[in-house]
Amino acid sequence: MKFTPRKINLYLLAKLPSAFITGIRVKVISDNSAVINVKHRWINQNPFKSMFWAVQGMAAEFSTGILMVKKIKDSGKKVSMLVTNMNATFTKKATGKIEFRCDEGDLIEKAIATAVETGEGQVILLHSEGINEEGISVSKFEFEWSIKVKP
Repeated sequence: MKFTPRKINLYLLAKLPSAFITGIRVKVISDNSAVINVKHRWINQNPFKSMFWAVQGMAAEFSTGILMVKKIKDSGKKVSMLVTNMNATFTKKATGKIEFRCDEGDLIEKAIATAVETGEGQVILLHSEGINEEGISVSKFEFEWSIKVKP
């Protein structure tokens, strides 16, 4: 699959329908970053009329995960990946359009290179922050990914 926002969004519809239905969309995918948008709507709100924390978590995880998938594909190696831990902080009600961004492609590339060179699994900590339309942080996520080169 070519890594364009349109193709990735079609992939969401086919393989991750809950993310697609809740409004998660890839805005940008590049060598070093992934930007995911999600808009607060009836389908993804909590009883307090803000975005449900799990929808924010899906968007945040997707921003780190799709960047990881792109870097693995670019490496030409078969590498397995798994989230082994997650931490989140919520600082403001998430309403309107929220943008989740991960700019840590260089860290992913280094971890993959180390895994390929040593043959040992690697753990990498990736971050994604949700920013609202006013430029205010509404949530911060930290995902611990484990990667291992397949034989």
